[in-house]
Amino acid sequence: MVVTRTDRYYTGPVDGSVEPVTEVRAEEHADLDLQSTRGLVELLNDEDAKVPTAVRSAAGPLAAAIDAIVQRLEDGGRLVYVGAGSSGRLALVDAAECGPTFGLPPGQVLAVVAGGSEALAVAQEAAEDDELAGEADLAAIGVGPPDAVVAVSASGTTPYVLGAARAAGSAGALTIAVVCAPASELGRLVGHEIVAVVGPELIAGSTRLKAGTAQKLVLNTISTVTMIRLGKTFGNLMVDLRATNVKLTDRSERIVAEVSGVGRDAARALLARAGGRVKLAIVMHALEIDAAEAEARLNTGGGVVRRVIGGDPPPVQ
Repeated sequence: MVVTRTDRYYTGPVDGSVEPVTEVRAEEHADLDLQSTRGLVELLNDEDAKVPTAVRSAAGPLAAAIDAIVQRLEDGGRLVYVGAGSSGRLALVDAAECGPTFGLPPGQVLAVVAGGSEALAVAQEAAEDDELAGEADLAAIGVGPPDAVVAVSASGTTPYVLGAARAAGSAGALTIAVVCAPASELGRLVGHEIVAVVGPELIAGSTRLKAGTAQKLVLNTISTVTMIRLGKTFGNLMVDLRATNVKLTDRSERIVAEVSGVGRDAARALLARAGGRVKLAIVMHALEIDAAEAEARLNTGGGVVRRVIGGDPPPVQ
C-alpha cells in the first residue's frame, strides 16, 4: 500500500484507512530481504542515526516534564513507569538501574508492565489489549497525588497504557506520555506529552527498533536529569550510589578520594566512619565534623552535597 503522510497519521488512499506512523510500511525498504548482510547492517545504522535528532526535538517538553517530576519526588512521591511489550521492558530496565546508581530506597522508582512478571522474560502480547488491567494495576500500587506516572507507548494507542494513564490522572498523579506518534490518544490524556517521531520502522511495525531506541533515550534522560536535580550527583560523580559489590565499593573509594583530595587509604577510612555512605564521607572531610553532624547538615540541605559544602566539583584527573 502506498501511503501519504498527514500531520497525525499516514493515510492509505486506496481504502481511506489510517494508521499511526509507527505501523507504516516504508516503501523504500520493500526489497529489504534482497539486501546484502553488509548493506543491512549499514541501513539499520542509518535508520538508528535518525533517533537522537527526534529526541532532541522534544527537549522543551522533556525538560518541563522532568521539572514537574522533580517537584513530586521532592515531596515524597514516586516515579512510576507504565508500559506494555517492548516499551514496558525498556521502562523496567531504566527503573531497575535507579536504585544502585542513585541510592534510592526500594519502590521510589518502579515499572508496571502489562502481563506482570511473566511478560519480562516471555512476551505477553494479549496483555497490552486489557485496558481495565492497566487501571487495576495502577490502583493496586496506590498511585495518588504525590506520584509522577510516565506512560510509555510507541503508537500512543496501547489499551493497557491508556487505562493506566486514565487511572493515574483520576487519582491526581502527575501524568506524562512518551510516544513516537504525534497527536496520539495517550498524549491527549496526560499533562505532559513527549513526542519523538522517528518515522516508519525498517521492518514495518517493529517498534523495538527506532521507536524503542527513542523511548530508551527519553527514559534515560528522565531518570538521569531528575536524579541530578535531586542532588544525587556532585558534579558528574554519583555520590549517592550503594556499594553493593566490589566494583561499586571501588568506585565509592575513588569518588571520595577525588572529591576530598585524599589518598585511597584515607578515603577507605572515611567511608568506614561514614558507614559506607559517600555523601556522608565527603561532608565529614570537607567540614571536619563527625558522622552525626554531617548527617544533620545533609538533612538540612535536602541531601544535596553542594548546598552543604559549596565550592566547585572536583577536577577531572
